[in-house]
Amino acid sequence: MMSKATKIQPRPTAVSEPYWQGCSDKELRLQFCTSCNKHQFYPRIVCSTCGSSELEWQKASGQGTIASFTVVRRGVSEAYTAPYLVALIDLAEGVRMMSQVLTSNPDDGRLRVGANVAVSFVEWSPEMMVPVFTL
Repeated sequence: MMSKATKIQPRPTAVSEPYWQGCSDKELRLQFCTSCNKHQFYPRIVCSTCGSSELEWQKASGQGTIASFTVVRRGVSEAYTAPYLVALIDLAEGVRMMSQVLTSNPDDGRLRVGANVAVSFVEWSPEMMVPVFTL
């Protein structure tokens, strides 16, 4: 008997735990360097701009624009229902992240580079919420 296909699960670390806790709280959290006043994503132990370890977590606005995207027409397993959209999102805070963009029809013409998006959260598994974006 075959087992049910499951999605690949993120594995939080000590460094990324505040990010994932934010997702559980439906907040997009970014690291902010108090030495050079820059946000960064993905979570690291030092600032990727200046090398400082003076980092704190801040709630992000959740607003951004699409920098690039692709329509995935064949999921890697049955757990990923295609078609779905994967995009690079330029957040208002100046960082770029990859995420899924939710839309009922990826071919309706609304999806374009420069389109405004806003963060939302979906249950990835019973233990994990992940950020996605909507047009």
